[in-house]
Amino acid sequence: MGMDMGTMMKMMAAKNQFEKNHPKFFSFCKAAFGRGVEVDTIFEIKVTKPNGETLTTNLKVCQSDLDLFEGLKELGRKN
Repeated sequence: MGMDMGTMMKMMAAKNQFEKNHPKFFSFCKAAFGRGVEVDTIFEIKVTKPNGETLTTNLKVCQSDLDLFEGLKELGRKN
């Protein structure tokens, strides 16, 4: 079941606004993930709230993570 044209147009407009608000984000993602992710790659995420509170976590990619990502990509291709 596909996405209707109106929803697709709204999503494209939202994507364009996101790119305008955060111009470096997509180039960062392309540089970080463009050649794929390998086992033992470490993702670190830091969130800083307006009050200065920070939360940080990281994960080291294992083979089962890559298997999950590949399975999700396959599901996306079937829809």
